[in-house]
Amino acid sequence: MSGAPGRPLSAELSEQLLNVAVDILADEGWSRLNSDRIAARARAGKAGIYRRWPTMAALARAAVNRFHLVVVPADGGSLRADLLGLLDRWMRPLDREERAAASLVGAACHDQELRAGLDEALVRPLGAAVQELAARAKARGETVRPERLQMLTSVLEAFWWQRYRVAQPLAREQIEFVVDEVLTPVLRPVGAPVAV
Repeated sequence: MSGAPGRPLSAELSEQLLNVAVDILADEGWSRLNSDRIAARARAGKAGIYRRWPTMAALARAAVNRFHLVVVPADGGSLRADLLGLLDRWMRPLDREERAAASLVGAACHDQELRAGLDEALVRPLGAAVQELAARAKARGETVRPERLQMLTSVLEAFWWQRYRVAQPLAREQIEFVVDEVLTPVLRPVGAPVAV
Protein backbone atom coordinates (compact mmCIF):
# COMPACT_ATOMS: atom_id res chain seq x y z
CA MET A 1 0.00 0.00 0.00
CA SER A 2 1.41 3.35 -0.95
CA GLY A 3 0.56 6.67 0.56
CA ALA A 4 1.58 10.26 0.46
CA PRO A 5 3.56 11.68 3.37
CA GLY A 6 1.42 13.09 6.12
CA ARG A 7 -1.30 11.55 8.22
CA PRO A 8 -0.94 7.75 8.57
CA LEU A 9 -3.40 5.70 6.53
CA SER A 10 -6.12 3.99 8.51
CA ALA A 11 -5.82 0.21 8.24
CA GLU A 12 -9.53 -0.09 9.01
CA LEU A 13 -10.48 2.19 6.10
CA SER A 14 -8.05 0.39 3.80
CA GLU A 15 -9.71 -2.92 4.66
CA GLN A 16 -13.16 -1.44 4.11
CA LEU A 17 -12.16 -0.05 0.70
CA LEU A 18 -10.69 -3.40 -0.36
CA ASN A 19 -13.83 -5.24 0.73
CA VAL A 20 -16.04 -2.83 -1.20
CA ALA A 21 -13.84 -3.25 -4.27
CA VAL A 22 -14.12 -7.04 -4.03
CA ASP A 23 -17.91 -6.78 -3.71
CA ILE A 24 -18.10 -4.64 -6.84
CA LEU A 25 -15.77 -6.92 -8.79
CA ALA A 26 -17.61 -10.06 -7.70
CA ASP A 27 -21.15 -8.75 -8.24
CA GLU A 28 -20.79 -6.25 -11.08
CA GLY A 29 -17.43 -6.80 -12.73
CA TRP A 30 -14.24 -4.91 -13.52
CA SER A 31 -15.97 -2.39 -15.80
CA ARG A 32 -18.06 -1.11 -12.87
CA LEU A 33 -15.12 -0.60 -10.49
CA ASN A 34 -14.44 3.12 -10.10
CA SER A 35 -13.59 5.54 -7.33
CA ASP A 36 -17.06 7.12 -7.27
CA ARG A 37 -18.79 3.80 -6.63
CA ILE A 38 -16.24 2.71 -4.04
CA ALA A 39 -16.33 6.04 -2.20
CA ALA A 40 -20.14 6.03 -2.13
CA ARG A 41 -20.41 2.49 -0.80
CA ALA A 42 -17.60 2.90 1.73
CA ARG A 43 -18.78 6.40 2.72
CA ALA A 44 -15.25 7.61 2.19
CA GLY A 45 -13.58 10.30 0.15
CA LYS A 46 -12.05 9.53 -3.23
CA ALA A 47 -8.81 11.11 -2.07
CA GLY A 48 -8.52 8.36 0.54
CA ILE A 49 -8.68 5.78 -2.23
CA TYR A 50 -6.03 7.43 -4.38
CA ARG A 51 -3.72 8.00 -1.42
CA ARG A 52 -3.57 4.22 -1.13
CA TRP A 53 -3.76 3.07 -4.75
CA PRO A 54 -2.96 5.34 -7.72
CA THR A 55 -5.23 3.41 -10.11
CA MET A 56 -8.22 1.09 -9.99
CA ALA A 57 -5.95 -1.66 -11.36
CA ALA A 58 -3.60 -1.18 -8.40
CA LEU A 59 -6.57 -1.40 -6.04
CA ALA A 60 -7.86 -4.55 -7.77
CA ARG A 61 -4.40 -6.09 -7.58
CA ALA A 62 -4.19 -5.35 -3.85
CA ALA A 63 -7.62 -6.92 -3.37
CA VAL A 64 -6.98 -10.16 -5.27
CA ASN A 65 -3.52 -10.50 -3.77
CA ARG A 66 -5.25 -11.44 -0.49
CA PHE A 67 -7.26 -14.25 -2.08
CA HIS A 68 -6.73 -17.98 -1.58
CA LEU A 69 -7.82 -19.28 -4.98
CA VAL A 70 -5.74 -22.46 -4.83
CA VAL A 71 -5.89 -24.70 -1.79
CA VAL A 72 -3.43 -27.57 -1.49
CA PRO A 73 -5.51 -30.60 -0.50
CA ALA A 74 -4.73 -32.99 2.31
CA ASP A 75 -2.62 -35.93 1.20
CA GLY A 76 -4.97 -38.32 -0.54
CA GLY A 77 -2.50 -41.18 -0.74
CA SER A 78 -1.92 -40.99 -4.50
CA LEU A 79 -1.25 -38.34 -7.11
CA ARG A 80 -4.65 -39.02 -8.68
CA ALA A 81 -6.41 -38.48 -5.34
CA ASP A 82 -4.37 -35.33 -4.72
CA LEU A 83 -5.29 -33.92 -8.15
CA LEU A 84 -8.95 -34.68 -7.47
CA GLY A 85 -8.59 -32.87 -4.14
CA LEU A 86 -6.96 -29.89 -5.84
CA LEU A 87 -9.92 -29.63 -8.22
CA ASP A 88 -12.55 -30.29 -5.56
CA ARG A 89 -13.69 -26.65 -5.47
CA TRP A 90 -14.59 -26.88 -9.17
CA MET A 91 -17.67 -28.83 -8.09
CA ARG A 92 -19.03 -25.75 -6.28
CA PRO A 93 -20.25 -22.44 -7.71
CA LEU A 94 -17.66 -19.68 -7.85
CA ASP A 95 -17.34 -17.99 -4.48
CA ARG A 96 -17.01 -14.23 -3.96
CA GLU A 97 -13.22 -14.21 -4.38
CA GLU A 98 -13.37 -16.39 -7.49
CA ARG A 99 -16.06 -14.18 -9.06
CA ALA A 100 -13.92 -11.10 -8.35
CA ALA A 101 -10.85 -12.72 -9.91
CA ALA A 102 -12.89 -13.96 -12.87
CA SER A 103 -14.04 -10.40 -13.58
CA LEU A 104 -10.40 -9.40 -14.20
CA VAL A 105 -9.38 -12.16 -16.60
CA GLY A 106 -10.27 -10.40 -19.85
CA ALA A 107 -8.92 -7.01 -18.82
CA ALA A 108 -5.69 -8.58 -17.54
CA CYS A 109 -4.74 -9.38 -21.14
CA HIS A 110 -4.26 -5.63 -21.65
CA ASP A 111 -3.26 -4.44 -18.18
CA GLN A 112 0.05 -5.39 -16.59
CA GLU A 113 -1.12 -4.52 -13.06
CA LEU A 114 -4.16 -6.78 -13.30
CA ARG A 115 -2.09 -9.54 -14.87
CA ALA A 116 0.40 -9.29 -11.99
CA GLY A 117 -2.46 -9.50 -9.49
CA LEU A 118 -3.82 -12.67 -11.08
CA ASP A 119 -0.32 -14.13 -11.24
CA GLU A 120 0.05 -13.54 -7.50
CA ALA A 121 -3.43 -14.83 -6.68
CA LEU A 122 -3.64 -17.87 -8.95
CA VAL A 123 -0.69 -18.65 -11.22
CA ARG A 124 2.07 -18.76 -8.59
CA PRO A 125 -0.01 -20.59 -5.95
CA LEU A 126 -1.09 -23.12 -8.56
CA GLY A 127 2.53 -23.74 -9.56
CA ALA A 128 3.46 -24.16 -5.90
CA ALA A 129 0.56 -26.58 -5.39
CA VAL A 130 1.66 -28.72 -8.34
CA GLN A 131 5.19 -28.82 -6.94
CA GLU A 132 3.83 -29.90 -3.55
CA LEU A 133 1.71 -32.68 -5.09
CA ALA A 134 4.70 -33.83 -7.15
CA ALA A 135 6.92 -33.93 -4.04
CA ARG A 136 4.31 -36.07 -2.27
CA ALA A 137 4.07 -38.38 -5.26
CA LYS A 138 7.85 -38.77 -5.41
CA ALA A 139 7.97 -39.56 -1.67
CA ARG A 140 5.40 -42.31 -2.29
CA GLY A 141 7.46 -43.71 -5.14
CA GLU A 142 5.17 -42.48 -7.91
CA THR A 143 7.09 -41.43 -11.00
CA VAL A 144 6.64 -37.79 -11.95
CA ARG A 145 9.02 -36.51 -14.58
CA PRO A 146 10.10 -32.96 -13.65
CA GLU A 147 9.96 -31.74 -17.26
CA ARG A 148 6.27 -32.68 -17.33
CA LEU A 149 5.33 -30.62 -14.28
CA GLN A 150 5.41 -27.31 -16.15
CA MET A 151 3.06 -28.77 -18.76
CA LEU A 152 0.76 -30.03 -16.02
CA THR A 153 0.74 -26.58 -14.44
CA SER A 154 -0.04 -24.93 -17.78
CA VAL A 155 -2.90 -27.32 -18.52
CA LEU A 156 -4.34 -26.83 -15.04
CA GLU A 157 -4.07 -23.07 -15.40
CA ALA A 158 -5.93 -23.18 -18.73
CA PHE A 159 -8.71 -25.22 -17.15
CA TRP A 160 -8.83 -22.80 -14.20
CA TRP A 161 -9.30 -19.78 -16.50
CA GLN A 162 -11.97 -21.72 -18.40
CA ARG A 163 -13.77 -22.42 -15.13
CA TYR A 164 -13.80 -18.68 -14.40
CA ARG A 165 -15.14 -17.94 -17.86
CA VAL A 166 -17.93 -20.53 -17.78
CA ALA A 167 -18.61 -20.09 -14.03
CA GLN A 168 -20.60 -23.32 -13.74
CA PRO A 169 -19.72 -26.09 -11.29
CA LEU A 170 -18.58 -29.39 -12.73
CA ALA A 171 -19.90 -32.79 -11.73
CA ARG A 172 -17.62 -35.29 -9.97
CA GLU A 173 -17.58 -37.40 -13.13
CA GLN A 174 -16.31 -34.42 -15.15
CA ILE A 175 -13.52 -33.76 -12.64
CA GLU A 176 -12.52 -37.42 -12.77
CA PHE A 177 -12.48 -37.26 -16.57
CA VAL A 178 -10.17 -34.24 -16.52
CA VAL A 179 -7.80 -35.96 -14.08
CA ASP A 180 -7.82 -39.36 -15.78
CA GLU A 181 -7.97 -38.36 -19.44
CA VAL A 182 -6.14 -35.02 -19.51
CA LEU A 183 -3.89 -34.46 -16.50
CA THR A 184 -2.57 -37.97 -15.88
CA PRO A 185 -1.58 -38.47 -19.55
CA VAL A 186 0.37 -35.20 -19.42
CA LEU A 187 2.59 -36.79 -16.77
CA ARG A 188 3.02 -40.10 -18.59
CA PRO A 189 6.39 -40.55 -20.33
CA VAL A 190 6.26 -40.70 -24.12
CA GLY A 191 5.70 -44.29 -25.21
CA ALA A 192 4.57 -45.45 -21.77
CA PRO A 193 1.70 -47.94 -21.86
CA VAL A 194 -1.77 -46.58 -21.27
CA ALA A 195 -3.64 -48.26 -18.41
CA VAL A 196 -6.96 -49.70 -19.55
